[in-house]
Amino acid sequence: MNERHRIVQILSQGLGVGTEEIDTLLEIPSDRSRGDLALPCFRLAGVLKRPPADIAKQAAADLSEKAVAGLASVEAVGGYLNIRFDPAVQAKKVLQAILDQGERYGSNEVGAGKTVVLDYSSPNIAKPFSVGHLRSTVIGASVGNLLAFQGYRCVRINHLGDWGTQFGKLIVAYRKWGEEVDLEGPSPIKALLKLYVRFHDEAEADPSLEDQGREWFKRLEDGDPEATSIWERFKSLSLVEFQRMYDRLGVEFDTYSGESFYNDKMQPVIDRLQEKGLLVESRGAKIVDLEPHGLTPIIIQRSDDASLYATRDLAAACYRHETYAFDKNLYFVATQQNEHFKQVFKTLELLGEPWAKDCVHVAFGLISFAEGVMSSRKGKVIFLEDVLDQAVERVDRIIAEKNPELPNRTEVAEQVGVGAIRFYDLSRRRIKDWVFDWARILNFDGDTGPYVMYTHARLSSILRKGVERGMSPLREAASIEFSALDNPEAIEILKDLENFPRAISRAAEEYEPSILAQTLVDIADHANRFYNAHHVLVEQPSVAGTRLLLVACVRTLLRTGLGLLGIAAPEEM
Repeated sequence: MNERHRIVQILSQGLGVGTEEIDTLLEIPSDRSRGDLALPCFRLAGVLKRPPADIAKQAAADLSEKAVAGLASVEAVGGYLNIRFDPAVQAKKVLQAILDQGERYGSNEVGAGKTVVLDYSSPNIAKPFSVGHLRSTVIGASVGNLLAFQGYRCVRINHLGDWGTQFGKLIVAYRKWGEEVDLEGPSPIKALLKLYVRFHDEAEADPSLEDQGREWFKRLEDGDPEATSIWERFKSLSLVEFQRMYDRLGVEFDTYSGESFYNDKMQPVIDRLQEKGLLVESRGAKIVDLEPHGLTPIIIQRSDDASLYATRDLAAACYRHETYAFDKNLYFVATQQNEHFKQVFKTLELLGEPWAKDCVHVAFGLISFAEGVMSSRKGKVIFLEDVLDQAVERVDRIIAEKNPELPNRTEVAEQVGVGAIRFYDLSRRRIKDWVFDWARILNFDGDTGPYVMYTHARLSSILRKGVERGMSPLREAASIEFSALDNPEAIEILKDLENFPRAISRAAEEYEPSILAQTLVDIADHANRFYNAHHVLVEQPSVAGTRLLLVACVRTLLRTGLGLLGIAAPEEM
């Protein structure tokens, strides 16, 4: 990374282009025969008003004149500058860096002194934790891990959906039919779901129930004792259920400040909107007209003075800035809410909040199933717990077939099953929809979590066998026998290791865990190719020690990467 920084500085000074522009363009070629780094000069041609080939020639001359540690050659080929390093020098450097830094390799302090608020998961109380909550939960948690690894102070918020008209409806259903369900049994949330579904079924025949639901929510907002008592019971039952799921997923939060927390914080925001002349009346409701800005109006208060989701989001954003003085305020919510967040952010901007630009909707696509679209109103919900249980059962059967003597089989099946679901979700591009497919998710030979976890276990096994034979990894990279690594398979791994910090930085900067997940798949793939092509535990001590060092470093990075994704790294499988 130091060499890259030095190269960026030299090229920036020589070409008269900003370091950020050079750093963005400097890439690792997909065809590694072209070199270790390449600078495509086509975009620079428009800036410098010169042919790309001339820019590449000047860049090659500038680099050739300067001292860069480990630089082997530079070459201008058409509009490209191709850069190669001495593989032996680079191997020692990257292996020593991993030895020195261990599982902190790839971290940096770019975020030191900066605070990021992350709003993720945010399930609705009194409703089951469904597969629909998976993406927000694991993407948000992983991005938090990545940012913290880069030195940011991360404030993790679970903005529970614990307020709104739906709770008025559920209170009505509970008062009418509550005696017919068992809230004290093993599945109180499923019992509440039955009440919610029944309310909507009954409301189709009796529309007055909808009015009763709105009335009871208004009573809840006004602090009615009966409404509050019922609502608090729903919330208490839900939090116990949610915590079980979070413990299983290995997900944590700093605060569970749900929508209800902002009930007494909305009026100041409404007053400010009024003072700014932004509130207008429309059919008895109060709105902010955003049509001049290309957006639909945002409703702030309904005609009965009840608040809405948007009102609470405005109050929450203001509270978070006052409380945490955030540098970024991230919302991990599906793409269906694109318009909502544009409305909220634009309203904050119209309020004169300079930090509105620091609020970011980190959107993601949806998971689809053969069963069709999920709907809690219709009772068509795929429970996440059921999916995780099935994943664990399937993995346990695979382990029973392939390694029946595994001593901690139950624990490993849980780690691999849950990890497989989580990894597959995180390995998809965040913005893309994906289809749930057991065969792909649990494949031990593809671009999956089980494949990466199995590779980690396989490398751990090699290191254990080395200990049994009195062999151990070299403790100093300066002592490596480079001839033991001078082969295409090992060179590919070394390049992966060198690129690992860059992949983590990109994943953090772009809020895109899939970059790290795919990097881990590539490392695992190259590690297996190396292992299959070259014996590690050979008789020559210097060769065995060198190759064991490479194995140990790869294992460290797999463990680090899986940990950042919130996934266990089993020692045996």
